[in-house]
Amino acid sequence: CKPSLSLTLNGVLAGLVGITAGCDAVSPIGAVIVGAICGTVMVFSVEFIDRVLKIDDPVGASSVHGVCGLLGTILTGLLATEGGLFYGGGFGLVGVQTFGALVVGAWAAGMGFILFKVLDVVHGLRVPARVEEEGLDIYEHGESAYN
Repeated sequence: CKPSLSLTLNGVLAGLVGITAGCDAVSPIGAVIVGAICGTVMVFSVEFIDRVLKIDDPVGASSVHGVCGLLGTILTGLLATEGGLFYGGGFGLVGVQTFGALVVGAWAAGMGFILFKVLDVVHGLRVPARVEEEGLDIYEHGESAYN
């Protein structure tokens, strides 16, 4: 993966997303650690989602918000100054944070599936394969947005 301005900005945003869950519970150093981990993981997540899962996510939103939001929530259980695993709190907070993240993820996936299924039945969500290959910009606007 070649470094770029877009990837750099997504790395910064990934760090901010990651620390959102625990901003009131971790120390400033803990926040830097969470941000650094999330910013780094985001790069690999973008590549994995794009190349392995073959999901078209041109701005990396799934990695930045989904993966790093989940990771930041779990890291809070490790780095929270009160009850965090690395501060002598045991696995209790890690378990609660992980369970909470999984419940929210399951709810979001379920609701997303229902909403997108209804939209697909009512309106249709796919364009013809020819249009998908050619590009929606050409189909919708008569020209390509990117070379």
